[in-house]
Amino acid sequence: MTTLAQQYSITQEPFYQQQSNEVALYEAAYKARLPVMVKGPTGCGKSRFIEYMAWKLGKPLITVACNEDMTASDLVGRYLLEANGTRWLDGPLTTAARIGAICYLDEIVEARQDTTVVIHPLTDHRRQLPIDKKGELLQAHPDFQLIISYNPGYQSLMKDLKQSTKQRFVGFDFDYPAPELEARIIATETGIPLADATRLVKVGGVARALKGHGLDEGISTRLLVYAATLINGEVAPTDACRMALVRPITDDADIRATLDHAVDAIFG
Repeated sequence: MTTLAQQYSITQEPFYQQQSNEVALYEAAYKARLPVMVKGPTGCGKSRFIEYMAWKLGKPLITVACNEDMTASDLVGRYLLEANGTRWLDGPLTTAARIGAICYLDEIVEARQDTTVVIHPLTDHRRQLPIDKKGELLQAHPDFQLIISYNPGYQSLMKDLKQSTKQRFVGFDFDYPAPELEARIIATETGIPLADATRLVKVGGVARALKGHGLDEGISTRLLVYAATLINGEVAPTDACRMALVRPITDDADIRATLDHAVDAIFG
């Protein structure tokens, strides 16, 4: 019978290209069981880094995609009505605290602030989770760790973490890799020639230079991998770039024309 820990374990090594000393720093944070905050633009490798570290440490990983409709009950758990009465169902946060998993709350600022305060007792010396509906005070498993991530570029007065939440975490800043490293990541991830991967990175650089000048966000490493995957599937590079890099990020005709021109110039 498969245990919960086995159910959430990562059995195959995820590909992750280290950019600096983030692996060693994360291992130190995990050894001390410190909660971790990971910040960076969309698609820059935050989630892949967490998956890799969970695999490297041999710990189960429970990921929650946060959204504005998420309630504290979605994290902690609720009673379910069944034919023979009611049954309690642990939420992902409670499950992780019980079995000693790494709990990853992705894009935490999307959740309401009255929901995120439920994590506070788990992120200080108490390491406890009050389950009010059951009248239970859960002491977190010794291996439990909480991780949150968000994109600082999307912060606003309405969507930001309270200081009382921020100051419970140690933090990592992520960004898109340097061009040479990003090209190697794309080539390794997809199997396309390094020369094509380098051209894709150049297209990404053009779009990232337009951030704040017509684009809210530049082309992510994730989208570059998508384009490389299409190229590897024998789609023409210019078509792959338009499909994966240009059309998803903007509807502005002038910005599209600028990026299309850059694609033609780089792959022409």
